[in-house]
Amino acid sequence: MKTKNISELTSVLRSKNAGPLELTFDLIFSSKEIYDTVKASNVITRELIMELYQVSDDKIITFEYFDAAEALKITLVRPRPEASIGEIDMHGCQQHVPLLSIEIPFEE
Repeated sequence: MKTKNISELTSVLRSKNAGPLELTFDLIFSSKEIYDTVKASNVITRELIMELYQVSDDKIITFEYFDAAEALKITLVRPRPEASIGEIDMHGCQQHVPLLSIEIPFEE
């Protein structure tokens, strides 16, 4: 089966601050059909997020598919508090990059 990169299947793929101690990720899909295909594939799971972000399950605050919005919302505890020493992305806007490695089985 062919695959498509997650960036090809979303109209919005972003990360941002969710307060000084959390990061949130929004994956908003381009259509209901695409959303349903991605959700049914079971590729994007809590376990995958744990692997991509090198975090334990207790660091995942939210992992929720929202059918009405055709979206996936993920919120993680930040590795360091916002603007603290050693923190590298104060706005959290570059933290979605590991998600770009996700490939979804997809037939057109």
